[in-house]
Order: sequence, then structure tokens, then C-alpha cells
Amino acid sequence: MSGEDFRALYERHVGYVVSGNMKAAIADMVQANLPTVFDGISVPRGAVNGFEIKDVRSEGDRQIGETVYDTPEGVIGLRSIWELHDGQWKAAVLENFPVPGAPA
Repeated sequence: MSGEDFRALYERHVGYVVSGNMKAAIADMVQANLPTVFDGISVPRGAVNGFEIKDVRSEGDRQIGETVYDTPEGVIGLRSIWELHDGQWKAAVLENFPVPGAPA
């Protein structure tokens, strides 16, 4: 999959999050990681006022997507790290990243 193809996949995934389609967003994730992937991570949990995809890049054999979500609870910087599983890219790890102007 080219970088452009992954970007399209990542944009679709972000669209699921923004629209509140958590079933589809979770389907894009490594199912075995679901019990712990959200531990200690801030993620949008409902309405999203706005978003901006900050970066989509390849790092070794992984793909990385970074998006800032504007939610009623505040601004969230969310990085997802994607890995190939059975020939499909799946989000394996979630991390928050600092966003200038967001509350600490």
C-alpha cells in the first residue's frame, strides 16, 4: 500500500471518529489490543466540533497518523500507530501528543 493509499484509509478512519461511528472506527483496530489500547489515553467520546489531520507518515514498517480533535471536553491530540495484520493496516497503538494551546 502506498503512502497515498494509507492516507485515504486514515482519512476514512478519522471520518468515522468525527461522525461518532465508533463501531467502524474500532473495526479498523487490532482486535487483540482492544482491552488495553484506550488505557490512559484521551479520545473523542462523542461529538466532535472540528478536527485537523496534522501528519500522516511511514516509520519503518508502521504507518502513523496524527489528528487534533476539538471536542466539547477540550482539544485532543491523538496519534495512532498502524501495523499490517493479515495484509490489512490496523491501528495497533494510540498515544496522545501535546497540542499548543490545549489545557495540560
